[in-house]
Order: sequence, then structure tokens, then C-alpha cells
Amino acid sequence: MVVGGGNSAGQAAVFLAKHAATVNLVIRHEDLGRDMSRYLADRVERTPRVRVWRNSQVVELLGETVLREVVIEDRGTGDRQNIPASALFVLIGSVPHTQWLHGQLPLDGNGFVVTGQRVVDGVGPDNPARSMFETARPGVFAVGDVRSGSVKRVSSAVGEGAVVVRLVHEFMAGSAGS
Repeated sequence: MVVGGGNSAGQAAVFLAKHAATVNLVIRHEDLGRDMSRYLADRVERTPRVRVWRNSQVVELLGETVLREVVIEDRGTGDRQNIPASALFVLIGSVPHTQWLHGQLPLDGNGFVVTGQRVVDGVGPDNPARSMFETARPGVFAVGDVRSGSVKRVSSAVGEGAVVVRLVHEFMAGSAGS
């Protein structure tokens, strides 16, 4: 099962349909082409192993130690259906949920956390340029999708996180003597 109505969800559904008997694609509205490229929406519609559940949302996951079923609900009628599923992929967007950081850290025009050389405040002879992951607040780092300018890929986020673990240790060691 794939949840999401954008290009990433559509691409995942088409790809998974090459390997699965059925791929259920759950979208919260009626129009598959609303948030997905028209050519991709058409391709999803033409892929016989993809079933699109429109105007629906996931409301429950069922299974003891592994996923067995996903319960979806029609957003208009409230009707629920149990759909057999062994995997669930949630691809619901790339809007950062950083409103809570407003006024605390610089955010770019799209709400992503500004880091590294792009941080202007406080960089100078007494405060050298930060690592590419440090925010305007020394010792506060941002990695992965929330960081402005990131490549928005899991593998990159994991690598960034690994680097920042070392930077946090270095920061802590440097501030221990302060």
C-alpha cells in the first residue's frame, strides 16, 4: 500500500506494481492529477496492478507482529474497508513542519532550516563559519529534509546525521571547558 497523491507516491506505485500482485494507492481527494504530473497520473491509471482509493485515508493498521491489513476510510461517507497489505509506504509531501522554530532559527522562504555558510548572523572573526549543518545557534544542527539546500534523500540524511554526531561531540567537548 502506498499513501500519497504526489509524484513520489505515483512513481512508487508504478515501480512496486512490477513486483507485487496488487498495489493500493490511497489519496485524500478525487483527482489523481491534482498533485501528480498528468503523464504519471495517466500511467498509474493504466497500470493494471495499481488500484487507486480516492477520497480515502488510512485510519488503522492491523497485525500482531507484522502488518496484515490496512483499514482505509472514505472521507465522504465514512465507510471503512480492510485491505490486505504486508507493507505501507507513506509519501505525503515535502512541506517542512518547522512553524514551531519561527523566531528561534532562520528559515528560508519555504520554511526549511538555514544552516552553514548561509547563516549570516554571528559569523565573523570571533565566530568562524559554521559547519554546513550548524544553525544560527551554536551547537544546534539540522540535517536531512528539514535543512535548506539538502538533497531530500534518505541516504543523504543518514550521512548528514552521522557527521553531525561527531560535530555534537566536538561541540560538547569544546563547551565543557567554558
